[in-house]
Amino acid sequence: MSAAAHPAPVVPPIALDAEQRRHQPGAEPLAVVQVAQLAEPNPLTLWMIEALWLRQAVGVIGGAPKTNKTYLALDLALSVASATACLSTFAVRDPGAVLIYMAEDAEAAIKERLLALCRHRQLDLHRLPLYAITARTLRLDLDTDQRRLAQTVDAFHPTLVVLDPLVRLHALNENDAGEISRLLGYLRDLQRQHRCAVLLVHHTRKGAAAGAQAGQNLRGSGDIHAWVDSSLYLSRRQQHLTLSPEHRSAAAPEPITLALVSTAADPGDAHLEIVDAAQSAASEREQIEAMLIAELRAAPRSRAELRQALSLRNERLGHLLERLAAQGRIVHVDHCWRVPFP
Repeated sequence: MSAAAHPAPVVPPIALDAEQRRHQPGAEPLAVVQVAQLAEPNPLTLWMIEALWLRQAVGVIGGAPKTNKTYLALDLALSVASATACLSTFAVRDPGAVLIYMAEDAEAAIKERLLALCRHRQLDLHRLPLYAITARTLRLDLDTDQRRLAQTVDAFHPTLVVLDPLVRLHALNENDAGEISRLLGYLRDLQRQHRCAVLLVHHTRKGAAAGAQAGQNLRGSGDIHAWVDSSLYLSRRQQHLTLSPEHRSAAAPEPITLALVSTAADPGDAHLEIVDAAQSAASEREQIEAMLIAELRAAPRSRAELRQALSLRNERLGHLLERLAAQGRIVHVDHCWRVPFP
């Protein structure tokens, strides 16, 4: 028999009757709606920033120290506030006001970085709905500061709230899931109540496991990784950075190679820029080769000495030595590598 012969049953509304209410004094039922009546999914409203950050998502920019996490956070903030493409590539789908709190940077340093980004994009910072919280401290493990932040968000109605870094926002034990989950629960409630995205800047742990999912290397409880909707992870390799996005409910792009650059015409317009991965690898290889040749010009070196000086894995160093020897640029004499005489 066809499916048409069995029409879908009409689902009646469900409510607590008087008898049930009497057995639950003071308890109000939770709001419930038939699933068919939930808001319709709309792919046009999926993203705040295409491919990088979901609309109204909570998440993390994570990475080791000195991986330009703050530069990336400010790039996202400026993009949303100005409706200009993030990293000059990723379109902003949900622009609006942005509220930032930068706990480790002086106000002048924050403004200097944002002015540099504005010069690169030819924007007027004074015309943008980009606001900085200037309170000396913000402790999100304290009820008073939680209420103050909620009131501030309610006053400015931001599309995005940036908090940098997480470690300066509390005095909790980040490894204690019970403690950190309460703070994360507050931020999730803030996001839902005010319909805004919340971005935390956070560090990865020392000695992060190679090959592990990036979020699993975040410092502290695994609840942080479980909490996120969108995250951007930065790792450094020589002078270049690798940006690896992750999303709870959307496909992520392939890892992206970045570099912090400025133009010759204006050295004060420092900004992150996407670079070609193949070109980046070639540039890195040339840099390592030049460092090795410089070591050997100073004095002959054993393989062990080169490995220590260049901080290279033994296998990679072996391939490098073989390639340079085949090119005649280095020779192996008396158990040492050296640059041949002219």
